[in-house]
Amino acid sequence: MVDFLDELEANVPALRRYARALTRNIDRADDLVQDCLERAISRRGLFRPRGPLRPWLFTMLTNLYRNTLRAERRRGETIDVEALPDLGTPAPQPGYLALGELARAIETLPLDQKEALLLVTLEGLAYGEAADILQVPLGTLMSRLGRARATLRQMTGTAHEPHLRTVK
Repeated sequence: MVDFLDELEANVPALRRYARALTRNIDRADDLVQDCLERAISRRGLFRPRGPLRPWLFTMLTNLYRNTLRAERRRGETIDVEALPDLGTPAPQPGYLALGELARAIETLPLDQKEALLLVTLEGLAYGEAADILQVPLGTLMSRLGRARATLRQMTGTAHEPHLRTVK
């Protein structure tokens, strides 16, 4: 039987990847993952092993992120001066521009669509697992994915985006 802490540690890279995609900020993502791990360890007794630890952790991380967004809305937006682009420096390559455009488009998606898209496309989770993590019916998840993909196609002007497709 796998030890709780060993399984927790094995999930850290996936949690970090998802948190970085949600926040688009390495420091904020690391703080979010740390909060998630602290909460998981402190609430270890609440975990009922009916399956893998991963969905429980992703649900916890998603809820912590939502709580952070609500708190930030109450405080107002903070702008990181370091993150502002240097307007005098051209982008190094066209692919970089396309990735930047896609990242900005994903950032404008409603939170429910963004979470669904990232769990399925970035983390490669099965639709059912992503629906469980987000605590929505499978049909709702599918609808959110469809709307997110359609919005991204419209915003980026691409007919197909194979990097956003998954086959489940």
